[in-house]
Amino acid sequence: MEHQVSFDLLRAAARKAPSSVATRHKVDGVWQDTKWKQLESSCKQVARALLALGVEPEERVGIISQTRIEWTLCDFGIGACGAMTLGIYPSNLADDCAYILEYCDTRVLFVENEEQLVKILSVRGRLPALGCLILFDGSARPEHEIGDLKVMGWSEFLDLASTIEETRFERRLASVHPEDAASLVCTSGTTGLPKMAILTHKSLLFASWSCSQRFGIRVGDETLLFLPLAHVFARLMVYAAFDNMATVAYAESFDKIGENLRETRPHFIASVPRVFEKIREKIFDGKAKLPPKKQRIFDWALRVGTERSILEEQGKRVPLGLRLKHAVAERLIFRKIREHLGGRMTWAISGAAPLDPEVARFFHACGLLILEGIGMTENSSFSNINTKEKFKFGTVGPTGPGIEMKVAEDGEVLFRGDNIMKGYFKNPEATAETIDEDGWLHTGDIGEIDEDGYLKITDRKKDLIVTAGGKNIAPQRIERIVRSSRYISQVVAFGDKKKFISALITLDGITISEWATAENLDATDMKALARDSRVRDLIAREVEQQNQKLASYEQVKKFHILEEDLSIDGGELTPTLKIKRRVVKEKHGHHIDALYS
Repeated sequence: MEHQVSFDLLRAAARKAPSSVATRHKVDGVWQDTKWKQLESSCKQVARALLALGVEPEERVGIISQTRIEWTLCDFGIGACGAMTLGIYPSNLADDCAYILEYCDTRVLFVENEEQLVKILSVRGRLPALGCLILFDGSARPEHEIGDLKVMGWSEFLDLASTIEETRFERRLASVHPEDAASLVCTSGTTGLPKMAILTHKSLLFASWSCSQRFGIRVGDETLLFLPLAHVFARLMVYAAFDNMATVAYAESFDKIGENLRETRPHFIASVPRVFEKIREKIFDGKAKLPPKKQRIFDWALRVGTERSILEEQGKRVPLGLRLKHAVAERLIFRKIREHLGGRMTWAISGAAPLDPEVARFFHACGLLILEGIGMTENSSFSNINTKEKFKFGTVGPTGPGIEMKVAEDGEVLFRGDNIMKGYFKNPEATAETIDEDGWLHTGDIGEIDEDGYLKITDRKKDLIVTAGGKNIAPQRIERIVRSSRYISQVVAFGDKKKFISALITLDGITISEWATAENLDATDMKALARDSRVRDLIAREVEQQNQKLASYEQVKKFHILEEDLSIDGGELTPTLKIKRRVVKEKHGHHIDALYS
């Protein structure tokens, strides 16, 4: 690992290939390229402007915004000042933002737009340290400034850079060391209030180097970034891309991923499993609308692709006859599927939650290898990942170079390496509970390591369901299997200290609407559909079908269909689409109780 601090990534790339494309983003509907030299200069401009605002080493500088180029400019600019990037999800409620900003004594905050600005101003009274708000979109107005709070637009902020000499910036940059804190990252907060993990320049750079050694990004490759940059997984991908001089294209929004994939034609993407699941569902929905003959061709091609996929996973030779059939399937079906993803993508990364092996197998059959990996905020979002040369669906692969792994006596997976956080901000007690005296990070995951060093996660230590009959059950496995029904969006399993497993289920709006239309039901009223007995019968059949893949004690015996899907805005999902079990139980506990009454 050649770099010492995050800004070194930009400086090295700018020296090697100043005119090559570093990033792309849309301006007024047109993709704009930023060259490496421009990117370095823009990040330096942000750093100098922050120095003009008096930002000190180790000061926390906040960003509350969707994923966009300005987020990255600020991240590297903040790091070059020796300050700490504090990413906040734009979906967070005002009270959550106030808690984080107050806890971290945040003085300078970047906000994306008027909506986020109004949210922060609504809790201004709780934030005595907050002195400056900087808008990415829009300009400041007199009514924005309350008391001594300064509000400015992006251009006005950047103009401050001219007041700081180049030599002053270089002196500050030279004072930043690898062990210095580069970022405070909020844990996902599936239970209770979030903690703030302190990640150093060294931990972030090491994690990006280690993971990229496993999957191999080539110079000039392009990726489309749509994951939230407040999550360290997305930032890890930016660091890894920059470290290998690959181009990062910033998606316009989550809703425009499909359109942006076709426009940018990335070589790879990093995503959460739910996105891959949705793409697969959309492909099967499209297949259902084809004439019967073409459906049979699709099914034949998928059988051929699956047969080849199984042999490749096992490391076996693919017979000539199968290769010839696969060439036909490629021309008739698989190439067309990949064209919808841009046409150049042959591999992808999945993290942040377990990936259903059936989904991984489907995409590999179609010519897209999804490398499942694992990481957590506390280890800079990386420890393990499958490789292109050897992969095992259902596992998260071996560790990256320089990372140690072991399983404790109680089955908990532990890691040690330079990717581990420095600790939790202002929380030595929680730090001591998570990192032991020998430097091992306790993940809370239960897992198994096979003879090749590939890790399989079997459960979360705290989420384990222990039934009244004494059976230990992993709810994530049940949820993943039942959710594979095309009519189901989300599943939350319960049953701790109960005689059987129950579940709360939400409907997939698109497929249920299409089914309802065919059944002459009102497809526009999702709440009414959730209460309709015919919909319940449909879901009961789907649950029963998926139950066949589960042991008898794992099967869902009773369920309730919620009238609305779980959502980030509703507080039931984290920004990376993980279920907040505590919130779901609090909001819908009466439905759960009714299933056991």
